[in-house]
Amino acid sequence: MGRRPGLVTYAILGAIRSGYRYGADIMDATGLGGGSVYKTLSRMERKGWISGRWEDAGIAEEERRPRRRFYELTDEGKQAARDGREAIDRLTELARARV
Repeated sequence: MGRRPGLVTYAILGAIRSGYRYGADIMDATGLGGGSVYKTLSRMERKGWISGRWEDAGIAEEERRPRRRFYELTDEGKQAARDGREAIDRLTELARARV
């Protein structure tokens, strides 16, 4: 039996689904630290849930900053994001029922 994704994974999937495409942007959107975000992005890329691509070096040079790696959801990642949204909705319903 495989381990189920955690809330950090679901938060990052949701951020990418909402249009946040690179690490620092995802950190801002989720409030998570770089260690958690980049480790989770790497794991999700290995699972095939996201695909990443480096931006053109010329753009980064022109803006005088490091290159960004942009991420997008694969079909499997889109399903995982839907599953995460459903899991969070269920948790929210349970929490409201107990209040």
